[in-house]
Amino acid sequence: MAIISVRVSDAEKAWLQQMAIFHGISLSDLIKQYSMDQLEDEYDARVLDQAYQAWLKDDKQTVSMQDVLADFDKPADDE
Repeated sequence: MAIISVRVSDAEKAWLQQMAIFHGISLSDLIKQYSMDQLEDEYDARVLDQAYQAWLKDDKQTVSMQDVLADFDKPADDE
């Protein structure tokens, strides 16, 4: 398992420790969980914006759910 070090002030560490206690998890789990959650939310927002921009560029064309599901039934090109 990899280790990542983060430098914080004594006051920030104390606050983070109190937040970990408040949530009933370790300090490491608190930082990992909230960092990952925030990064995943940011990623989702960017992907959504890219899809929205592509939709606008494509004159707001949509694909039916039936067509989407049919794509899952197609074999991969390398099979």
